[in-house]
Formats: sequence, structure tokens, C-alpha cells
Amino acid sequence: MTQQGVRWTADQVLALAPDAVSRKAGSRLGTAGPWSEVGSDEGTVWGLCRGSGSKPYQTVVDVGDVSGPAYKCSCPSRKFPCKHALGLLLLWAGGDGPAPEAKAPDWAAQWITRRRERTEEKKGTADPSGSAAGPSDPEAARRRAERRAERITAGATELEQRLGDLLRGGLAGAEQSGYGLWEETAARMVDAQAPGLAARVRELGAIPSSGPGWPVRLLEECALLHLLDQGWLRREGLPDGLAATVRSRVGLSASADGPPVRDRWLVLAQYDTADARLTTRRTWLYGTETDRAALLLSFGAAGRAPELALPVGLVLEAEVSAYPGTGQQRVALGKQFAPPAPAEIRPKGVTASQAATRYGEALRDDPWLESVPVTLERAVPVPDGDSWQLADADGDTALPLTPAAGNRPGLWRLVALSGGAPVKVFGECGHRGFTPLTAWPTGPGPAVPLC
Repeated sequence: MTQQGVRWTADQVLALAPDAVSRKAGSRLGTAGPWSEVGSDEGTVWGLCRGSGSKPYQTVVDVGDVSGPAYKCSCPSRKFPCKHALGLLLLWAGGDGPAPEAKAPDWAAQWITRRRERTEEKKGTADPSGSAAGPSDPEAARRRAERRAERITAGATELEQRLGDLLRGGLAGAEQSGYGLWEETAARMVDAQAPGLAARVRELGAIPSSGPGWPVRLLEECALLHLLDQGWLRREGLPDGLAATVRSRVGLSASADGPPVRDRWLVLAQYDTADARLTTRRTWLYGTETDRAALLLSFGAAGRAPELALPVGLVLEAEVSAYPGTGQQRVALGKQFAPPAPAEIRPKGVTASQAATRYGEALRDDPWLESVPVTLERAVPVPDGDSWQLADADGDTALPLTPAAGNRPGLWRLVALSGGAPVKVFGECGHRGFTPLTAWPTGPGPAVPLC
């Protein structure tokens, strides 16, 4: 049950939890007490967990799949993984639970067999290039794309008029009109099949109630939205890469058509964001050979975690293909050559001033970019009035933490890990500041997730 001879750590297991409640409940089940008939073989682990009913819950986890762990439990929970799967993995990670090379019981063996048959079927039917199958009627697809482009153009033109009305009437009117006007405008952008524009319009609606200085922030976001509108309306005259970025920002989906890049990818960070309709999981990877960062996005229905789960600190040997667009770092995960496994690898780091420069350079390719992935080599968390910043241990520059980062429990984990000494920190650096996501101690030690 070990991968390349190394078991997962407890932190890597708990990083799979869909929420804090599951993390706490799973931790209580990570001991041998409630478990019986526990075993493992060929990348799977199973066991029976005593519950409140007369029958124990049947739990099995496949950690040998290259696409990430999968779970099956007879409990009624709709969370994935449930607390029983987390407890079983913690028992396995502790090294004193499942017996190696055991024979799986029928209920576990049947699920394992069916799952691996489905995986093989997917491999057999997948397009070798990794792209989605093309439409059966290219001409019909072309006409649909043209009609959608016309709708987006009409929506962008209407949005330009509304932005002009806002500026002519004065920004003070935005506070009086409330959120309803923005929601109506966003709905119009949805009708125009431009979800990217709709999302940015909804963000405008929240700014007038965001505290002191909101008129400046509102003007900045209006300017970026105007720039995106103009980019779409004049896309024919843009360089190919920037035009692809504009299409992506407006909300047009595209396939990952970049050439496959094979590397040993270190999982730097993973976190979820959610709205009323969708849960989005962002997984940052670092190519140990190519020295590049890449972003995996996976999605789940509202209230449910996406299936792809790659705990921080694991390394997977795989191919990735980039999505179109200048400066875009999103990739699609392609062929994988081995299951994810723990490794003592750390990304290369830069100074705080180099991190700020990197973000500024990235804005030339994508003016709407919120942040870039950055690893600070030797940073020390220090208080800055009511907030915090990461200061260079060997220089005189510092990056302020974003307001959201200052309210996360991960900040205190970072401060405790540092203890006033420099640490290596990976995070997202943007115009609002730096958001720390993962840290490593100066000496030996595993990655510590901060989100």
C-alpha cells in the first residue's frame, strides 16, 4: 500500500476532506478502535467501521489510481470522501492499520474491479490527442459559433452603454441604485452567452458596500471591464495569443490544444471556491524538470467537492497540455505514468521584489490577471499594523498579505512554522497582495498547507 515505498502523511490525507467538519470527524476515526477486517493490496485499502447501527460500514479506497484517490462507503453521507474514508486513510497513513498483501473481501473486490474496468474503457475511448471529439457537422458548429459571437457582441455593446451611463451620472449613484441594477445587467450578459462578462458585472455590484475607498475600486474594475469589452469588439485586430485570452475572459470555452509536456509535477497547493451553482477546485503544480507552474481546474456541483483530489506534497509523473491564451497557466491533465507519490521536492524561489516584477510582466499578456503563482525563497511573516506582510530575510522589501489571507487560520500556522526564522512560501501574488498557500521550513520537513 505504499507508493514508491512511502506512505502518505496525515496532513496529506486531511487535505482531501471536503470541509472542516469532515476533517474533525475523520480524525476521530483514524485509530484502530472502530475498525475491523482492515487490509490492503495493490493500491487499495478497505475495512469495516463500527457505527451506530447493527451493521458496520463497508469502506474501500483506491489510492493507486493515477487520477487520484477514489472512495466507496456504505454510509449515507453525500460527502466525498466521507469521514469513514478519511479515518481509514489516516489509519493506513499511520502504518499500523491495514495488513499488506491481504485478499480483498467480495464487497471490496467487486467495486475495485468495476472501477478499474471503467478506467480502462475510458482510456480505450479517449482521443489520443487528449482533445474533445469534434462535432459531427463542422458547418453547423461554425454557424453556432457565429451566432454566439453575435450575441456576445450585442451584449458587450450594451454593457459599454451602461458603463457610459454610470460614469456620466457619477459614481455616487452606484451606491444609491443598489445591487439590483447590476444583477439585471449580469442577467443580460448571461442572455448574451457571455458568462465571463456576467461574473465581472456581479463583482461590480458588491463594491459600493465594500467599505472606505470603494469609488476608486469601482472605477478600476469598470476600466478593466471596459478594456475587456473593447478587446472583444476589436478582437480581429489583436495578436492571436491576446485574442485567445480575451475569448477566455469573456467566457468562451476552449480545448487544451498545447503540445503535451511530460514532467514530474509536484502538487504545490489545492483549494476550493464555491458559489450557489458550482464548486471550483484549483490545484497548482510545479514541473520539477521544466521549472514552470501549471494550474488544474476541476468542478463539482454546488455543495459537492470535485472528484480530482491531489494532496499537497505528492508528485505525479504525467503529461499536461496548455489551454490557449497568452500568459495562461491553466492546463489539462493528460496521460499519467505512475500513481501520485510523496517526495522531498521543493520549488525554486524568488525574492519579494522579483515576485512583484513577475506579476507586472504577466499583466502585459493578460491585463485582467488577478495574480500569478510565486514561491518566495526566504520570507519572514511580520506584523504590519493591523495586517501582516512577508519580508525578505536577506533584503529590505516585503509583500503585504491580502486581507482574506490575514483572516485565515493558515496565517497562524505560517507564523508558528516560521517562529521568526525564514521559510519558503508558495502562494498567489497580485495587486491586492500575497496569499500564502503552502510553506516549508528552512530545514528538513514536509510541506505545510495553509489553505
